[in-house]
Amino acid sequence: MKIDLTINTDLACQILTEFLRNEITRSGFHHALVGLSGGVDSSLSCFLAAEALGPKNVTAVRMPYKSSSADSMEHAQMVIDQLGVNSITIPITELADGLIDQFPEMNDRRRGNIMARARMIVLYDQSEVSRGLVVGTGNKTEILLGYTTLFGDSASALNPLGDLYKTQVRQLAAAMGVPKVIIEKPPTADLWLGQTDEGELGFTYAEVDRLLYLLVDQRYHPRDCVEAGFSEDFVRGVVERIRRSQYKRMLPLIAKLSNRTVGYDFLYLRDWGT
Repeated sequence: MKIDLTINTDLACQILTEFLRNEITRSGFHHALVGLSGGVDSSLSCFLAAEALGPKNVTAVRMPYKSSSADSMEHAQMVIDQLGVNSITIPITELADGLIDQFPEMNDRRRGNIMARARMIVLYDQSEVSRGLVVGTGNKTEILLGYTTLFGDSASALNPLGDLYKTQVRQLAAAMGVPKVIIEKPPTADLWLGQTDEGELGFTYAEVDRLLYLLVDQRYHPRDCVEAGFSEDFVRGVVERIRRSQYKRMLPLIAKLSNRTVGYDFLYLRDWGT
């Protein structure tokens, strides 16, 4: 079955830049920080922030680890040069290794999670320096699959990409002028040598985006997805990933005692001057 994930990139750009401009300024801020890895997601977030606030009000933060690819630094610099945003490079090797070196048996997942959280420590420290808000870089595919580190790359003040599937991120990135070499390279969190998103997940973004679109946006039942041509094992595995990672998509659950509990009844500011 034909599944069309094409978006109106002009409209998406307008909505997302207005979202960033409005939400940042209404909170009393005028500056944004983006953890710029040199990948397509963080590059697009940086492009959107620069368009929304102006390059002088955006700081791109590069945070290499000792095993980070040289291409990542080079591609991040391409974005910085093209946009003219502020930039700072803060290596995280010593910060992360202070914990990693205490556990010689540590596996790649634990090391990767520590690196992701170390980067968020750096970003939020720099947000205090510049009096800005941290702009997220996670896309809808990663969020639904739980392919994020809680309080690591999933942390941000606001996220312009969270309702764009990876396929759509690439479309918008191309339309906004993100360098082609960044859009076309294999997606990676750059957490260890040879790591790629699709290699770790076991399927391609193009494949899973089509399934997620049916399951989430079109509210298909899993059996309807199988009838649409997806393998039963693939559908079952993706549904289980979504179910198991729900806790990553929520603020910590609060035990309810009153009539106005944060996250349950107290949800919106309403007329509080916003």
